[in-house]
Amino acid sequence: MSVKIGNIDLGEFPLLLAPMEDVSDPPFRYVCKQGGADMMYTEFISSEGLIRSAAKSRQKLDIFEYERPIGIQIFGSDIESMREATEIATLAGPDLMDINYGCPVKNVACRGAGSALLQDIDKMVKMTEAVVKATHLPVTVKTRLGWDDNTKNVEEVAERLQDVGIQALTIHGRTRAQLYKGEADWTLIREIKRNPRIKIPIFGNGDIDSPEKAANWRLEYGVDGMMIGRAAIGYPWIFREIKHFFATGQHLAGPTLEERVDACRTHFTKSLEWKGPKVGVFEMRRHYSNYFKGLPDFKHYRTQLVKEENIETIYALLDEITDKYANIMPVNEMA
Repeated sequence: MSVKIGNIDLGEFPLLLAPMEDVSDPPFRYVCKQGGADMMYTEFISSEGLIRSAAKSRQKLDIFEYERPIGIQIFGSDIESMREATEIATLAGPDLMDINYGCPVKNVACRGAGSALLQDIDKMVKMTEAVVKATHLPVTVKTRLGWDDNTKNVEEVAERLQDVGIQALTIHGRTRAQLYKGEADWTLIREIKRNPRIKIPIFGNGDIDSPEKAANWRLEYGVDGMMIGRAAIGYPWIFREIKHFFATGQHLAGPTLEERVDACRTHFTKSLEWKGPKVGVFEMRRHYSNYFKGLPDFKHYRTQLVKEENIETIYALLDEITDKYANIMPVNEMA
């Protein structure tokens, strides 16, 4: 059975790309879409920033036709600001709006936004209702299990947010106190999925990093789909590999060296197009080592790529990597 959010048909068991700050920009989303992501989100956008027309916040509203379906994710601590930001973001033409009630980062949570709202469910409900009323688009939410081990209140959150009109919920299997440490615990996610009151799709998030784990957890926790974040960084093929494993029970061969270089080159090209040469070169630096993880003696190239400012030289280095490693890397060792 297809999973639907409003009128958006996501197929039988969608794999979503998580919104990641400083990662999930259009160039990264492009390679993840090619890698098989069914739905994606922008980086989270500050509601205050949107209202002030801050350049960085406005730029994050950029979405492209090839990315659809795509959601714009916003966060904030003030209900009126969130309502206004929803109206602004709706004009950018996304397929849905998403609210971040999960970000654990200090400068978000300590300002009363993101996961901080897990400490004030009444306010969270009012804020969500204001967002739902401010847009014609479906509204979804991403959150965590609770603030800490003593306040795992996500079941109440799920019921009350569904009551005010959200159309899907993604739950990261950690508390705010855990940040990204320890193991994600999906048992509460399963409880919510089994709750007869819950009718909206429930997506699980946290620690999905291999096709086997995705297949096992799909069976074990009964979610409607999965959201993948860190495992897709430098490895956009994770989506197609999981889908192949679901369909066949077999592992798809990992990306060849050529595919790795191509994805990296595409990411770089899109980065230049979207951000301009200076920022495009600079912001790509955090991605090189991820694309080439596992290549022996790669440090020399990584250092060059990270230092280099000349665009043509970077393309030449990527060609050189293709030539140098073509004969020494068996495909199966690169998975």
